[in-house]
Amino acid sequence: MSETPPVLSLRGVTRTYTTGAGRDLTVLKGVDIDVHAGEIVGLIGPSGSGKSSLLHAAGLLEHPTAGQVAVTGVDCTHLNDRARSRLRLGAIGFVYQFHHLLAEFTALDNIALPQMINGARRPAARERARELLTQLGLGDRLDHQPAQLSGGEQQRVAIARALANQPRLLLADEPTGNLDPTTSGAVFQSLFDLARLRGVACLIATHNLHLADFMDRVFALEDGRLVEQRRA
Repeated sequence: MSETPPVLSLRGVTRTYTTGAGRDLTVLKGVDIDVHAGEIVGLIGPSGSGKSSLLHAAGLLEHPTAGQVAVTGVDCTHLNDRARSRLRLGAIGFVYQFHHLLAEFTALDNIALPQMINGARRPAARERARELLTQLGLGDRLDHQPAQLSGGEQQRVAIARALANQPRLLLADEPTGNLDPTTSGAVFQSLFDLARLRGVACLIATHNLHLADFMDRVFALEDGRLVEQRRA
């Protein structure tokens, strides 16, 4: 994987917040990491350790206090907000603990809509949505609204939505944290298989150490720094 340029590259990323008491709190302290196409990298650490801050910086949702973020080879350090939004829409997919699906739309249209926002025509967007849902085992649930789906099914729809615009990078923040262990394993396997199939670079924050065992590499955030975990 190291022979090709990384899809995501962070160098010296630092993130400092000012607390309500006026004190500086630094949660990321010079983070370096590369994630390559087709690679699934896990990020572990307790709540408050900075996992979400790292994902927000990697996903161009927040500016780091210092350091460099490059996505698909593009140095994002000095991009304006419009350029960052355009790169984020076309190159990055997001999956969160809660699915955030649009309740009034069907599963199919929840996936077609972001494609249409990105310029796809409705027939092509709906066909790709149908393909993704079928690959995730939801081919018979296309016309169901979120309330008619189980928690695991809703999260599969969210995964399909994240992959709808064919991103190069997928960022997931506790994507199975709201599911029971059995459903969690099935949903993660769906995410894993589809990401592998499409060669997407993945950075996944999770508390679930069992799921982390299936990832290519795992890093722990310890005192604001990444520490790669030894594999058995």
